[in-house]
Amino acid sequence: MAERGIDMYALSMTNPMVYWAPPAFALKLSQAANDAGAEMHTRYPKKFVGSIMLPLQDVKLSLQELDRAAKLPGLRAINMGTHINGRNLHDKAFWPVYARCEELGLPLFLHNLYPFGAERLKDNYLINVLGNPYEDGVAAFSLVAGGVLDAFPRLEVYLPHGGGTFPWLIGRFDYAIGTSAALKHMKQPGSAYLNRFYYDVIVFNAQIMRDLIELVGVDRIVMGTDFPQGMAVKQPVDFVESLPRLSLHEREMILSLNAQRMLKL
Repeated sequence: MAERGIDMYALSMTNPMVYWAPPAFALKLSQAANDAGAEMHTRYPKKFVGSIMLPLQDVKLSLQELDRAAKLPGLRAINMGTHINGRNLHDKAFWPVYARCEELGLPLFLHNLYPFGAERLKDNYLINVLGNPYEDGVAAFSLVAGGVLDAFPRLEVYLPHGGGTFPWLIGRFDYAIGTSAALKHMKQPGSAYLNRFYYDVIVFNAQIMRDLIELVGVDRIVMGTDFPQGMAVKQPVDFVESLPRLSLHEREMILSLNAQRMLKL
């Protein structure tokens, strides 16, 4: 961490998470992960905070574990897949979890899981280069068009990979809202929801990062590395420091202040 200029990590679980397991076993796995995250924070309170894993294939068990884990030290977010065994995130079955997260002030930390179209993406590393950002976009559009963000106006959501396709297809979304009967329920344009999300810096391109900042606002950008995965930003602090036309305060916002606000540190 010292070599990479990182003071604190917010830890979360990666693939395969726990949704593959029978619910009772998924609960045990979630409890083990949550207890370990709390222990890590207790041992190193200035270095690590954790996120809460839930067996979301069973909402009743998820609420049970959420209430337990929310009392543990240092767990500041909900670790959630971009889909739950193929079910999009606007599925009404998950709404009791969102309601409880909003009540507790716990943001959703979305993580890519088994991108759709895997058979077509199996070659040339497309599963990661394309598949994961596509999943980010589907999850974000699902939360917006499916009414979750309207129903839970204080619910915060973190999108990995700079939001994937979501910010860059917002023009198509806005246009579709005005033309498609499938979106006639939308009361405002999709672009009105851009600042309901936090976006990390895993875009690997300074110009795209600048464009994202202009689109969503510097106050919605947080650090993220994907470390130690293969597509990690190896030196995220250096990447932020290299961005042009950022004031010292704006750099501080991206490097620390925004995440402190989101995680209530």
